[in-house]
This record gives sequence, C-alpha cells and structure tokens, in this order.
Amino acid sequence: MIKLLIADDEPLVQIGLKSMLNWQDYDIEICATAVNGAQALELIEHYSPDIVITDIRMPVMDGLELAKICRERFGKLPLFLILTSYEEFHLVKEALSYQVLDYLVKLELNRETLEAAIKKAIKTLGELPERRQNFSGNSIQQILQDKFFIRLLHNLFDNEMQLNRQAKDLGLNFSASCYIACHAALLPPSTAMDPDHLFSLYTSTLQMIREILSKTLPCYVVSLDLRHFCILLMPESTQNYREQLEGAFLHTFSMVHNYFSAEVYLSAGNPCPSPALISESYQEARQIFSMLNNNQKLLFYEDITKDAPSKNAFNMSLFKEDIREAFDEFDTETLSRIFCEITELFTSYPTHHLQAIDAASNILYLAISLLPEGEETVSQIFSEFPDGYRSIYRQTSVEQVIDWLTFFGTHLCEVLEERKKTYKNHIVTSVKKYICEHVEEKLTLNETASVFHISPNYLSLLFKKYNDIGFSEYISQMKITRAKELMAEGNLRIYEIADKLGFESAFYFSKVFKKITGCAPRDYLQLKL
Repeated sequence: MIKLLIADDEPLVQIGLKSMLNWQDYDIEICATAVNGAQALELIEHYSPDIVITDIRMPVMDGLELAKICRERFGKLPLFLILTSYEEFHLVKEALSYQVLDYLVKLELNRETLEAAIKKAIKTLGELPERRQNFSGNSIQQILQDKFFIRLLHNLFDNEMQLNRQAKDLGLNFSASCYIACHAALLPPSTAMDPDHLFSLYTSTLQMIREILSKTLPCYVVSLDLRHFCILLMPESTQNYREQLEGAFLHTFSMVHNYFSAEVYLSAGNPCPSPALISESYQEARQIFSMLNNNQKLLFYEDITKDAPSKNAFNMSLFKEDIREAFDEFDTETLSRIFCEITELFTSYPTHHLQAIDAASNILYLAISLLPEGEETVSQIFSEFPDGYRSIYRQTSVEQVIDWLTFFGTHLCEVLEERKKTYKNHIVTSVKKYICEHVEEKLTLNETASVFHISPNYLSLLFKKYNDIGFSEYISQMKITRAKELMAEGNLRIYEIADKLGFESAFYFSKVFKKITGCAPRDYLQLKL
C-alpha cells in the first residue's frame, strides 16, 4: 500500500484533503498529518511515506525547505505535491528545482485536480527503481540497515570499531561467538512471471524465511536482487551447528515450496568468530554456489576439499584507498584510471566470474557509502536497468561484468565532473548545519568526517578553504553562541552549561568563552543584567 503524509497548518485543509478522495480506491493509506514542516520531517523519517502533500507556507519550516531537506537526505522519495495560492505562485519555480512532482492551487483544488495529481504520483512511483530496491519496505531505518549489511558482506568498513559503532546505532546485535554467511537464490515456479508478481513472491518468501529461521536461531536476511539474498546466521557455537542448520534449512525450503511452489538454493560458508570476518564466510558461500543443482540444493563450504574453487583472485583492498581518495576529491582522472586497471585485471582471469562480481560489488558499494547522496547518484546511473544497480548480480560472465563496470565507471565520472564545482562548498555548508544541530554534543573532526564519509584531513582542508575559520574554531563559536542563549534563559549555572555543551571542565569553557567574546562568562552575565 502507498503511504501518504499531509502537511498543512490549517485543520480545514487537512480535513478537506482526507475527505476529497476515497484513498483506499487508490491503494493509499494516510499514514500521518503535520501542522508544520519540522513536524512533517520527523514523521517522514518515522513513516517513510511515498507521497507528501504539503502547503508551501507553514510555520517553523515551510514546504520548500521540507522538500529541499528530503531531497538531500532521502533522494527521490517521497514525491512532493505542493499546495500554493496565487500570491505564492512565484515560489513554484523554486519548488520545481527541488524536483517537486506537481503543484495544486488551493482555490482551484477539487476532486478532479487532486485525483489527476495523485494518479501522476502513482505512475511516477511505479517507474522509480528506488521503490523496488528496498525489498523489505521503505523505512529509513531499513534502508540504513541494508546498506550496513552490504558493507559488511563486502568488507567495506575501515575497522572493527567503525563496524561495531554503526551496528549499535542501527540496533543490530553482533554479540554472538559464531557467524555463518549464506548465499541463496529463489527460483520462481514460472520463468514467465511478470515483475509485479515476482516482486510480491520475493518479498513474501523472504518474510517467511526470516520468520521460520529466527525461531531456530538468530539471523538476518538481506536482499540482493529479485532473485538472490544473503542469510547471516548466529549459532551459539560451532559444535553440532551443521545438524541444527541443515534441519532448519530443509524445513524452510519445504515450507517455501508448499506455500509458493518455489525452490530455494543455498550455499553456506565456514563459521567465523568475529563480525569483521563475515565477508570471508560470505565469499566462501559465493564461490561454491555454482555447484548447486536440482539434486543438491544445499551445500556447505567445509564439504568441498580438492574441488574447492580458488580464493578470490581480485584483491580490491589494493585499490580501496585510491578509490576513497578519488571520491573524496572528485578526482575523475584518477577514478577513470582505476576502473581501467580493474577491468584489465578482470580480463586476465576470464573464468573467475563470481570473484569478478564480488569485486565489482565492492566498488559499487564503496560509491554508495562514500559519495554524498551516493545511493541516489548510483540509482540514477542505473535507472534504465530493471534491477537498478543490483543488476550486477545478473551478469553471467566476466565479459558481462566488465561491460557493466565500464558503463558504471564512465557514467560515474561524468556525474562527478558535473558536481565537482559545487560539491566542495556544499559539503562545508552541510557540515556547518550538522554542527549547529549537534552543538550540545561533543564534536570531533574524525567523527564528523565519518558522518559525511570523507577523510578527516580532507574535511579540515575543505573547511579552511570554503569558510572564514577552521573546523575547531567554528565549533567553539557555535558552542559559545549556544552558551549565550542558555545564559539568557537563566535556568543553568555556568558549570552546568559547560557540561551540557560537552566541555571538559568549567575552567576550559571559561577560557574558550573569553577568547571568543573578550570577557569571562560571569562578566558577560553582569553586563547583560
């Protein structure tokens, strides 16, 4: 069902929109209503609606600012329909620059005009690959979790500390003593199944698999494309895990076949003791997957001895830092050279098909993770592909992987070249906004750079180049500005303000305060009395 959010500070307008159409006829659910843009933004983050109808003028945050922020944070979804008056018509042009789908003049709003706009939105939703790529739903939390697992499976974290911190932030539990990664595929009952039915089959099947397996042992199920998925299992120990897993898998396969007439093929890597090693277990599962057939739909890597596939010939860690630096600086010349070197490496190993897919996936998800608006950028590049960027998993030979990677590299360099001029200043603006929003927290260069997926050194250089003062000085200024506001409220003592703003001590707070304002906090208070 499509989710719709309404944002308008006039209750009568909200009531009118709710009653003007029978929303169930359009398979639409009104998930929430808001009276200003700030409240709407919170609700969008919580409910992840597909469509937002918002007034162009609202208190606290207007509809234009709401649309702009959502485009920057979430990409193409949600779609925006703007309510405006003739007096505000000059703002429509600005609204269209934020990719607002349509505008509705309030005085002319009736059932017919609203229905036309909604049908346009529904048609646009059906054409967006983004809506299909999140197979488990559209929630922002789920999208972030999916991206986390992709990075985990392809060893894209800088270190185990970063991995554990992100897992904690996303509410994911990695406290087990043992982890096993599995690669699986769903074979539908008919190869002629249309995309909508295939999508429904896939999502329903994954939900069933998740529910059945979780009754036996903790697990995560991660979508890859409309056929492939990964299962990450966490048995209590490596003792007797085979019997436990085989029984759970065979029961699950049987249930999927009975309910959906579909078949599941699954290969499992070796157990590993740490989340940081899950990528190795997943690589093992991927390497033996091609050995599965109608007679053997379940295979464990430990059962393969002399016939085991060779380890991955493509060590992407050799390119990782160069790619990261090229992304940081939008260095398209270096990036183009790296893509050429990698495709030449693939050409040297024409039989290593699965390893080539894994290596290409590493580059793909580095782009998604490290580039600003990476998910949206990559989705746009592959917007004409049926499965979007996940089409990498459909390539059936090294030659096809090379063609796919060449297409990706060429178009990625074109996009980065276009954005190069405005990006650097844009990211400094975004960092300044982030600092203001988190001014009462303890902010460091390393942690802030991690939020924006750039290196600390590069953030420091950008800040000095596109700002009057450096990163640390700017944080100090914003904290002292906030301290003045807290002093004016009169509810906190100076040492409480120092603690609230993350200073090491009241003494250090007073030192910074005097450096910026020219007087000590107590003197400042006396001047204001």
